[in-house]
Amino acid sequence: MNPLSSLYHDEKTHMAARELSSFIAAVSQQYGPQQARLSAEDWLEELDHMEGTSPCDNRNWRAVTIAASARLADRLSASAGAHEVPLYLVNRYEAASNTNA
Repeated sequence: MNPLSSLYHDEKTHMAARELSSFIAAVSQQYGPQQARLSAEDWLEELDHMEGTSPCDNRNWRAVTIAASARLADRLSASAGAHEVPLYLVNRYEAASNTNA
């Protein structure tokens, strides 16, 4: 791997780690460590599903996070027996990601 390619790969890895970290911090704060662990697994699975789209910018990493957030909302709704999606999760996540920017 040439140095420029390595630098690009390192930057993508750093951006992904930052996005995942912000998401997990928000989930952990709101729902606790078990939901954070499950959500981390969801995030990585969603990344695998989107792997062909080459998520190289912030917007595409956010798509992975949004998909993982939807899975979290489904899981929380199913466990509560409710049909409402907790919309404030998105606000919590955005607040956490803005502090890490």
